[in-house]
Amino acid sequence: MARRSTVHDPRIADGPGLSATLDPADYEAPPPRRPRRGGWSGGGGRWLVWTGRIILWALILVILVNGVRAPFERFTQQEPVMSNGAVPAHNGFPAEQGMAFAAQFAGVYLNFNPDDAASRSRKLTAFLAEGMDPQMGWDGFGSYAAVAIQPYDIEATDAHNAVVSVAFQSGPRRLMLSVPIYYSGDEAGRRFVVAGRPAILPAPAPAELPQVAEPEIDEAATAELKPQLEGFFQDYASGDAAGLERYVAAGKSLPSFAGAFTFSQLKEVVVPVGGATREIQAVVVWAVPSGDVLPTPGTTDPAAVGGTLEQVYRLTVEKQGDKWFVADVRGGGRVIG
Repeated sequence: MARRSTVHDPRIADGPGLSATLDPADYEAPPPRRPRRGGWSGGGGRWLVWTGRIILWALILVILVNGVRAPFERFTQQEPVMSNGAVPAHNGFPAEQGMAFAAQFAGVYLNFNPDDAASRSRKLTAFLAEGMDPQMGWDGFGSYAAVAIQPYDIEATDAHNAVVSVAFQSGPRRLMLSVPIYYSGDEAGRRFVVAGRPAILPAPAPAELPQVAEPEIDEAATAELKPQLEGFFQDYASGDAAGLERYVAAGKSLPSFAGAFTFSQLKEVVVPVGGATREIQAVVVWAVPSGDVLPTPGTTDPAAVGGTLEQVYRLTVEKQGDKWFVADVRGGGRVIG
């Protein structure tokens, strides 16, 4: 409904003047509110909303914590990584120096007899921590000898502690010595010490060696090469440079034994089928000198001949024209046949 104006219009006679008050009837009353159908208009329903929010945030928090913790745990459980991304070997323990220290110790520890007990004890002092048994468990009786002592392996538990395996030979047996050692670190002088009693263990048995199939042999080339190789090995042993040049391929230079051995026999030559350049195998028997006495071929005097030593060589040979020449000499590989 439109509101009536209270402004006096002079065109209307006897109209009312400007009213100073408002007539409540000039306005309509607001429509009444409709009551809500169903539901509860009270504020108590909000606890469901807040409970849902709390559960949601708790779930998000658990996911975030697990997502951050898992890679962190994997990282901390791994070995430390160097700046270039590589993992330091042996947990930061100086393996080469530690193995050398253990091998030196083994050389003293593994050799003893009653006549040398005092000397052995003094030598062991250089490896042992203060207060350790100077004989390291030996009662002073009996004797033992070891040769061919070599560091074999190392197992480092951290940057300061490791167990070194040392290989050695005693009589016909090949054995291992396990030596626990401690490393002081860079700040304490980079020193080593034997950290406990060693232990002698059996060495691994030799590996099974599978047979290699025999190559197809070139009989004609074998017949051509055999006299050439006999002359070559004779000059190769004696060190006759001029004679050696007759058998060496053009542009090649080979050292010689210079009289350290004397050629005795070319026992076998294996020449596979191939082209003008081939890799062959030769079994050579050397006469080994006895002391300062040079061996004499053909003699039966043991003092002059000494002994013989059979060895296997791989040679690279090249055919130039109708003759074969030696281009290279190396140690033999796998046994053929």
